[in-house]
Formats: sequence, structure tokens, C-alpha cells
Amino acid sequence: MTQPPSYPTPPVGGPQPAAGGVAPPPGPHPQGYAAPPQYALPPQYAPPGYAPPQWHAGPPRPVAPPPTLTPGGQPLASFSDRLLATLIDVGIFMVIGLVLTVPAAIIFLVFIAPEVALFAPDGSLREAEFVRDLLLPLLWLDLGIIAISLVISYVYHVEMMFKTGQTFGKKMMKLRVVPLDPTRTLDRRAAAKRFLVQQVSGFVPGLSYLNGLWQLWDKPWQQCLHDKFAETVVVKVSS
Repeated sequence: MTQPPSYPTPPVGGPQPAAGGVAPPPGPHPQGYAAPPQYALPPQYAPPGYAPPQWHAGPPRPVAPPPTLTPGGQPLASFSDRLLATLIDVGIFMVIGLVLTVPAAIIFLVFIAPEVALFAPDGSLREAEFVRDLLLPLLWLDLGIIAISLVISYVYHVEMMFKTGQTFGKKMMKLRVVPLDPTRTLDRRAAAKRFLVQQVSGFVPGLSYLNGLWQLWDKPWQQCLHDKFAETVVVKVSS
């Protein structure tokens, strides 16, 4: 009787056989388990038309382009980071505005307005008293709030900026304003230029949006209009 052919015994711990054998099962292996070696079928035992399976790594993964660097070698801040930093700063000034306006409005409505006699005994409006006793105090109150807000905004965006290069929002998002020229340092004049353009753009309808969105198509430094005027860029930092 014909004996069945004997297959070679797999070597234990020996060298890996040629490619084209059976791959070990995928997935993680238990600790202490060694994946079995691969074995190729001997040519005399391979069925007709048999070809070892070919293993492909798949299509190459897309590689993200490297970030654009400033002349000083620092990575530029992204649009989303700058937007979030701006929203944080706006939120801070909204709180400051409430702190200034709410007490002033209460004082005006409770202590000033009730004392103003706007109507004559016959029911007619006293125009002179209306302007002198009500309209002018309200106007001066508004101007005072605006003046205080501008002073706080100047300190926040100029004095704080040129000393650290950061507002609170930029510090939260790990951003810093630096001069485009790496041989210079950020000074009060450059910070004041940025502040001036930001304030002026707020008085022209739509210009503040154009100022903020300009970085999306500005190449290569992704500058807003106030950055261009002050010759600064915003970079990403570690802290």
C-alpha cells in the first residue's frame, strides 16, 4: 500500500521561510504568545495554477503639507485658532461693557430721570428741560462709557500686546503676535498700528469682516489688514 507523502516538519524557532506562505492570524496576540512562522508549500505539493498570495500595503496615505513658517522659522497660526482667540477677547469685552453700562443705566433711571420735570402743568412738553435735564446727561453718560471702553481696549490691545505679544484670548489659544522681520521686536508703535486699524474698521460697515477674513487668501504670511499695516504676523507657540 502506498504511503502518503510526508510533509516537512516546521522548524521550531528557526529562520523565517520564503514569502508566500500562510500569514499568522491578524490582531493582537496574547502576552507570551509568539506568532508562528510562515511556511511556503513545496512546489511538488502545490495544486496546478497555485500562486502564493500577494500582500499589498494598500494605497499610500495622504501626507499633510508642512506648516508655513515665518522668516524667523515659527509656524503661522491657523484661521480657526485666530478666530477662537478673537471670540474669547470679544467675550471679555462684552462682560466689561455690562459692568460699565448696567450700573450707569440703573443710576440714571433711578436717581436722574425721576427728578426731571418734563411736562408743564397744562400737559405740554418742556423742550428746554428735556434737552438740558434728560438728553444731555444721557449723552454725557454714553460718551463717558465709550471713553472708558476705549481706554481699557487700548491697554488691552496695545500695552499688554507689545509687552507679551498676547491678549488673554491669544494666550488661551497659544498664539503670539511677532514682527514679520525676525530682527525686530514688537514695540508699542506696531501694537498701536494694529489697534488703530482694528478700531477704524469697526466704524465702516463690512470692513471689520474683510479685515478678519483677509488672512484666508493672503499668501504666504496669512496676514489680516491690521497685520499688514503693522508688519506683524501671528504665530503658534508652545505656551
